[in-house]
Amino acid sequence: MIRMSKTKLFLLEAALFIAALLFIMPVLLILLTSLKPDAEILRFQGILPQTWTLENYSEVFAKASEVPIGLWLFNSLFVSTCITILTLTVASLCAFALARLNLPRGKGAVALIVATMMVPGQILLVPVYLILNWLGWLDSPRSLIIPAGAGAFGVFLLYQFFKNLPRDLEDAAAIDGCSRLGIYWHVALPLSKSAMAALAIFTFTGSWNDFMGPLVFLESLDRFTLPAGIALFQSSYSIEYDLVFAVCVICTLPLLIVFLIFQKHIVKGISLSGLKE
Repeated sequence: MIRMSKTKLFLLEAALFIAALLFIMPVLLILLTSLKPDAEILRFQGILPQTWTLENYSEVFAKASEVPIGLWLFNSLFVSTCITILTLTVASLCAFALARLNLPRGKGAVALIVATMMVPGQILLVPVYLILNWLGWLDSPRSLIIPAGAGAFGVFLLYQFFKNLPRDLEDAAAIDGCSRLGIYWHVALPLSKSAMAALAIFTFTGSWNDFMGPLVFLESLDRFTLPAGIALFQSSYSIEYDLVFAVCVICTLPLLIVFLIFQKHIVKGISLSGLKE
């Protein structure tokens, strides 16, 4: 175990605090600016608002007929939640099969799955668009949920976790009469809560911030998600900075809440590779 002197430890903590402050400063500035009147934003007098107001938020939601922010927020929550549930289901089943069932050419399948992670998502937009058009799924939540439901990253992450689970637990469950599916449900999943939670957070965050998919696959204004809707809002209200900053906070706040609640699972899911035999 590496031991550090109190001076080095203090300097390291100070450096980490400064780095964290630099990362959080833009978000904090956006939040504080959203609480200022428009005139105070144009005539900058300090970081903290001179006149604190929540009228920017009420005015944003009051424009529901022109810019349905509430509907876009619901669409983002619905799509991101569905993608997260579908990804966890598909990725965990696939990873468990590749890691624990000794499938023929299983390692080759894992290598092929990992290789797909090297392909930029923009390259797949045209073929995915053609497939969705053929299925008649364009301009519907299915066009965003189904293609994103099977990600190579999720399979790779859970595969690394499942393959290090102790065989003794699996053998004990088999002796008790558990089927392969029962071992997956009663043994593998409970032991992989941290990895599953980390994957859920990454998936939810990625789908929430997805801008290209809704922009390409959706057409109706009432079916937009927040990223695509905010781009439209900023182009329509580019001069009203108070409203723009308020909308940015509305888009960012749910992710911050999710991260603050589940942040410990991110560290556990990345650092933990499973129980060793």
